[in-house]
Amino acid sequence: MKKQKLSILLFVLFLSTLFVFTQCGSKSDLPRGEERVTILCSGPEYRSDSEYFRANSTADSPNMANSKRMALSNARAELAGQMEVTVKSVIDNYVQDMTIGDMQEFQQRYEGLSREVINQKLTGTRIICEEVTRTPEGRYRTYVAIELSGNEIHDAMDARISRDERLRLDYDYDRFKNSFDEEMRNMERDRY
Repeated sequence: MKKQKLSILLFVLFLSTLFVFTQCGSKSDLPRGEERVTILCSGPEYRSDSEYFRANSTADSPNMANSKRMALSNARAELAGQMEVTVKSVIDNYVQDMTIGDMQEFQQRYEGLSREVINQKLTGTRIICEEVTRTPEGRYRTYVAIELSGNEIHDAMDARISRDERLRLDYDYDRFKNSFDEEMRNMERDRY
């Protein structure tokens, strides 16, 4: 009798475990009629963090080369947008801490330099993921993820500021670097 109860208990435990494991992968948590879609070159490891700006994109074309070019162009545009927002915040914070005469002129000069640096550095992006698929319609779909080191942007900004006589007079490297690093950490915190 004891063996029979133990067997029944083990069987019930087995069924419960099996039920839990099969339900974890089920589609029951999705709204009716929807299904999960996997996007290549996407996910947490492809998001910007405190060290790298990252962006991803997808593009379709009947021509594979065009598909790749469009995906890369779209990803670079997204990356440029992220960098502009981050560098603008750095400049705003940095200029607010400065005690100089014409604040607006200095801010405009910093922003002009930042646009130059961003446009120049976009050519140095690194592809960290690239997948090409063919759709049922015969089109090519390219998934791409790119990255650019935050330090590269900071170093390029530092070099450009150092070459500008007006900005160099009031430039404080450590304060600018601290502001930049803080903004990169904020970007990583904000992504969650």
